[in-house]
This record gives sequence, C-alpha cells and structure tokens, in this order.
Amino acid sequence: MKRFQAFKYELQSNGEQQRQMRRFAGSCRYVFNKALALQQARYEHGEKKLGYAGLCKRLTEWRNSTETAWLSDAPVHPLQQSLKDLERAYANFFATRAEFPRFKKKGRHDRFRYPDPKQIKLDQANSRLFLPKLGWIRYRNSRKVLGEVRNVTVSQSGGTWFVSIQTKREIEQPVHPATSMVGIDMGITRFATLSDGSHIEPLNSFRTHQQALAKAQRAMSRKTKFSQNWGKAKAKVSQLHARIGNARRDFLHKTTTTISKNHAMVCLEDLQVRNMSTSAAGSSDSPGRHVKAKSGLNTSILDQGWFEFRRQLEYKQVWRGGEVLAVPPRNTSRTCPCCGHVSADNRQTQAQFACVECGYANHADVVGAINILARGHRVAACGESVHQGHSVKQEPTEATMREVTHV
Repeated sequence: MKRFQAFKYELQSNGEQQRQMRRFAGSCRYVFNKALALQQARYEHGEKKLGYAGLCKRLTEWRNSTETAWLSDAPVHPLQQSLKDLERAYANFFATRAEFPRFKKKGRHDRFRYPDPKQIKLDQANSRLFLPKLGWIRYRNSRKVLGEVRNVTVSQSGGTWFVSIQTKREIEQPVHPATSMVGIDMGITRFATLSDGSHIEPLNSFRTHQQALAKAQRAMSRKTKFSQNWGKAKAKVSQLHARIGNARRDFLHKTTTTISKNHAMVCLEDLQVRNMSTSAAGSSDSPGRHVKAKSGLNTSILDQGWFEFRRQLEYKQVWRGGEVLAVPPRNTSRTCPCCGHVSADNRQTQAQFACVECGYANHADVVGAINILARGHRVAACGESVHQGHSVKQEPTEATMREVTHV
C-alpha cells in the first residue's frame, strides 16, 4: 500500500532567509486575496468564474505589471499553489464541506508550499534542505525522513519557522498486532472513557493558560496599534497560542498512539463537533437562551480537540492495519447495557447511571462506552449500521471483514 506521511521540523534559518520567507508568504497571501477579489467581482457582474488556467494567466500579468513587479521576486510555484488552494476552497464550498472562501489576514497562518519535488533537495546527513530562492536551510533533524519527497510546506507559528516534508513510500499491507476491540465515549469531565472501565483525564490546555492569555491580550489592547511595543505584545500573545496548540497536539498524539497500539478496532460516536460547538447567541430579534453556559461548553469541546482526536486515530489505525468504526451517538448513555431499557430517567445525574427497569448501576460514561462497543460489534460482525436505534442491513466492507478475522 502507498503511505503518505509528513515530517515536520523547526528551521534554523538566518536573518536574511527569514525575511525572504516572510516576503514569500506575503506574496502568496496577496495572490490568493487578489484572485478571490477577482472571482467575487466577476460573480457580481454576472461573469463566469475563472478556472485555474485562467487565474495562472492573470498571475503572469501581475508578475509582469509595474505595480506588482515585486511578485516576480517570489518563486512562481508557491504562487501557483495559492491559486490551487483557492480552487480547492471553492470546490469544498460548492460540495458543502466548508464555508465560502475568506480573505487571508497578515500574521495568521503564514505559509507557502513548494509542490514540485524536482526543485527540492534534501540532505539529511547534514540536516539541511535546498529550496528555490532560499538556498540551503538548516533544520533541526529530530528524526529520519522516510520515503520519496513529494512537496514541502514552510510555515510560521509563534514566531518560529517550520518545514513540513510530505513523502510517499510503498509498504506491505499491515496487520494489527492486537486483537482487541474497544468502545470510547468522549466527554468534558473525562476526556475519553473506555469500555474496559479505564478513562483518560483531559489536558485542558486552553483553561490552563487562559488567565495568562487574557492578561497578554489586555496588555496588547493598551498599546498603540502597529507600534513597536504593540508588535512585542502581539508576539507574546502568538507565543501563548502556539504553546496551547503544541500542548494539545502533544497530548492527542500520545493518547491516540497508545490506543491505536493496544486495540485493533476502535468504536467512536459519530459526533458532529461543528454543530455541537456552534454559538447559541442567536440574533437581536431572536436571542438565544443559556448563552453563557453554552459558550463555556463550546470552549471545553474545542479545548478537548475531539475532531483532531478522531482524525489522528483514523489514520494511525490505517497505518497499523486497524480500523475506526463510527456509530450514531443517540441514547448511548441512556440505554441499559444489561436489559436494553432506554429512558432518560436512567441517567439522573451527569455521572451516575441507574436503570429504572433492572437496577443496573455504573458510571454514565462507562455505560456509554459499553453501548458504543456493542453497536460497533453489530457493525463489524453483521455489516449493520445502527441508525437512531434501528438496524439497517449493509454489505460488510473488505477492511471490516479483514479486521473481524483478526479479532
């Protein structure tokens, strides 16, 4: 099978290279915004949207124009990649996978990509990388790059520049070393509760740094905008955001790696995190209810990183030959795993579950994980998709049947 993997490193660039990278990121941002403005203007005038080829012709005009001649100082392939990113953003919008493309802001997600591997040279022995119009750049070589280099993305986070090297390599079809199957219930008080009764405490990275971040943001608000002191205060805020994100990613990677190593099949609730974390403020005509409580819940959900947890777990299971099964979450914490009775009265409190029919009692999160595992068993063994309490017969996939054989 083909395995695509990205290896990310911290760049050890000099001052001139950092200035060049800021210029290149700014050029790519300018091209993206200018192309987006052009597409919006054509739509307002009733004209057809330009495709990638048409935008590339406009890019050539912009590079040769006297007003934007500075675009020619940046490498052309990253600029063309910005146009491809815009095309992908439009495709995701029309496919209802994302919102309408928005203009990029300076200082937020500054990055650019070299898509042509022929222009990239990697010297792992000397921990350096050659990129067009940047030359040889040293990087902090923390692990070996495996596979054939496909593209390179240069990005900035918290005032530090990083390089992400995406590779492709052929590997044998993996067979998961474990034979167990587990259900996982996601929560706020408990980050993850497993069907075997164990649970993982949440990190709460944002909550930990919330006061320090608020203090830094208040200090930045008192500074004159775009002054040197304002720039220093903004850099401190960016560093705090980077620290929060790094701690969350480190926690999620360690957690998903441990679960993936120990279980061949993992059953999760098919949670719509975006819908669960939407604002309840409403509008002036129709204001929402319990806005403050819902805001706190949204912050906790996003701080836990449920979507990222599932994303990491899915690709790590594929790499190890395992599988992740998503089951509908309806009534997982209200169904008695002993007698099957479903009632809201079974869960009198947030933590305790007590069946009003048979008297079975346990922690509510453990009950949810057990029910998730039971639904996952029906999907894996019978090819059933449990949808809102009903079973719908489906043909089992090849991957599912392979994992059932291992289990």
